[in-house]
Amino acid sequence: MIPHLTDRVWTDDLSPRVGERVQLKGWLHRLRRLAGVSFLILRDAHGTAQVVVQDPELVERLARLEHESVIGVDGVVAAEPQAPGGVELHDPAVTVISEADEAPPFDLYRPVIKAQLPTILDNAPVALRHPRRRAYFALQAASMSGFRTGLRELGFTEIQTPKIVGSATESGATTFALDYFGKTAYLAQSPQFYKQVMVGVFERVFEVGPVFRAEPHDTARHINEYVSLDAEVGFIENEFTVMAVLTDTIAAMLAAIEREAAGALTLLGLELPRVPRPIPDVHFLDAQTMITAATGEDLSNEPDLSPANERWLGEWARREHGSDFLFVRGFPMSKRPFYTHPDPERPGFAAGFDLLFRGMELVTGGQRLHRYQDYIDALVSRGEDPENYAGYLMAFKHGMPPHGGFAIGLERWVAQLVDAPNVRETTLFPRDLNRLAP
Repeated sequence: MIPHLTDRVWTDDLSPRVGERVQLKGWLHRLRRLAGVSFLILRDAHGTAQVVVQDPELVERLARLEHESVIGVDGVVAAEPQAPGGVELHDPAVTVISEADEAPPFDLYRPVIKAQLPTILDNAPVALRHPRRRAYFALQAASMSGFRTGLRELGFTEIQTPKIVGSATESGATTFALDYFGKTAYLAQSPQFYKQVMVGVFERVFEVGPVFRAEPHDTARHINEYVSLDAEVGFIENEFTVMAVLTDTIAAMLAAIEREAAGALTLLGLELPRVPRPIPDVHFLDAQTMITAATGEDLSNEPDLSPANERWLGEWARREHGSDFLFVRGFPMSKRPFYTHPDPERPGFAAGFDLLFRGMELVTGGQRLHRYQDYIDALVSRGEDPENYAGYLMAFKHGMPPHGGFAIGLERWVAQLVDAPNVRETTLFPRDLNRLAP
């Protein structure tokens, strides 16, 4: 008979199998040798299991293996209140599937890795096996699942757009240029142009994919390649329609984490934030006025919010509204891309928003221009040649509804959820000013 994947049992599926002989497969997480008995800790993708080893010969054989050797264990599931998960394996037979050549660079069995972040990132292929670090990416997986589920329930269609493009999406200064068969091309800063075009096809679209920003930042909140959760919706009234869709989407992401990553939440000791309905909002000018009144900082000529301003607003939202989330609306048009729709009631300001999550910008979004001539005027006013955007503008020549959208940075979202001091901690293999490997 050909073996099937379901022939093995996961470590988190032992409790219902007390008295049964089962097969586990995974990694030698730890071997604890005591006077009369030893404990083998096996780790798989779902967690760890304790195996009681009393055979001295087997103990010696296991002791010669490096941690992280890949093993199979057949044993009888026994109830044991003091064991992790309340069960353990007795009477084991151990098979070495793949022996590790050397010990890992740090102990993976400790609650946290005892190493500095650069060392952890240098050894990411091994460090990511640590249960706590792995839990971050279980939250990521559940977040993407919830993003997809929430938008599908609202009638959105998932799309995939090119990552090699012929022109910059927002600013040529922040693009990675590459040689494309003798022509200059760029890594996409976002799927913005394409997801707008696709509003003319499906009306409501979303994408989960990588984006690339050639910004020379070396901060704890920026990386040069990240996963963007993008959505665009047609036939909106204004930016408030987009804000409502985003609110539903964030709630769906949190619900999926609770449903699909409960083990990660428990391991990390996390309590998920509540999404208020509606999320409180404040206009950019009113936000500046509040910050100035509280701190004395003169923001009259500032077209954007600093990280310190965002933190102040996050504290204000928590104090005044009991909310970890806050919309800031109406940023100056000078700080928004050319495709941004102006606020018809406040000239010079955008019909757009940032969503702050625990005092940090998480999402940028808003209403877009939808008339062809408005695009021509916007590009010319910024010194851009509309001919460079001919493929993009084609959609607007042939009729587009009022529409808008948003983009969520996945790694930053998880970093804020777990209170990580650096977004690189919640990035699988970070790409920044200095890091191209592993």
